[in-house]
Amino acid sequence: MPNVNRQVLLKSRPAAIPQAGNFEIVERDVPVPGDRQFLVRNEFLSVEPAMRGWVSAAANYSQPVGIGEVMRSFAAGTVVESRHPGYAVGDKVMGMLGWQDYAVSDGANITRKVRETDLPLSLSLGVLGLNGITAYFGLLDLGAPKPGDTVVVSTAAGAVGSAVGQIARLMGCRTVGITGGPVKAKLCTGEFGYDAVIDYKAGDVAAALKAACPDGVDVYFDNTSGAISDAVIAQIAVGARIVICGTASVSSWDPWPAGPRVERHILVKRARMSGLLIFDYAHRYDEAVTRLAAWVRDGKLKYREDIADGIEHAPGAIAELYRGENLGKKLIRLR
Repeated sequence: MPNVNRQVLLKSRPAAIPQAGNFEIVERDVPVPGDRQFLVRNEFLSVEPAMRGWVSAAANYSQPVGIGEVMRSFAAGTVVESRHPGYAVGDKVMGMLGWQDYAVSDGANITRKVRETDLPLSLSLGVLGLNGITAYFGLLDLGAPKPGDTVVVSTAAGAVGSAVGQIARLMGCRTVGITGGPVKAKLCTGEFGYDAVIDYKAGDVAAALKAACPDGVDVYFDNTSGAISDAVIAQIAVGARIVICGTASVSSWDPWPAGPRVERHILVKRARMSGLLIFDYAHRYDEAVTRLAAWVRDGKLKYREDIADGIEHAPGAIAELYRGENLGKKLIRLR
């Protein structure tokens, strides 16, 4: 086994979206597991929009990553050494293992053992990981779709959005995706099965929504916030459900962004707006993964992965994600 553990550390606190210069790669010894610990060799590192919040000094749902600390990240890999009775050499695991080659764990930061050995391990960070689980519970629990509903999804070609649209179709809904650029628009209709797609870069989103949703929007899965969401909320139907999953369009919360007020729309349409933090569903992850995996095996749930080879791609990956350069779930594969 190699004796070098490459780690990506947070070097400086970003003012807004983290850039490559906010990180540095260092080499350290491979850690040795102690009693009731095990060593994981990471094979895939995840890149999440939420990482922007994890390194921000602004108030968030978790403590910010400290300067000089390994970048917080979900990763998937294989147990290569174990002194823990619950984990054996060869077990596949996914958890908050950080941007590094090797991680020691006592199990507390492991999200789950990966038991879908017939499917690629990388899926445990995407459609069978937090992205798919977010889509599953956000849509089904908070969005509560009914057959015949019109479901609108922003960042519709992304790792979460693409799953939301497909699950909505499985529930008998009509789906409208919002994305940026002709390549992603074609992906939405051609691969992910959206009934209609709106390219927000191509023109008037509000007018396009009126044409695509003549009876209003029953469920809006919001990954963006900002002007796109303003346009959607103005066209919600009576009894609409709005799921707030992400705020990708907001580059900074200082100063706090201003925009149209939603209260009148919520009141008049008797709508419901709910925030979604997927960690609240940790006790139900297995339920979601079992169903998602079955859909993947049956060809009913398609996915895309955007994989960069080598840890040297990690420092700039968050910025690339926010520039919309990826087509599918963004991952770093470790050599």
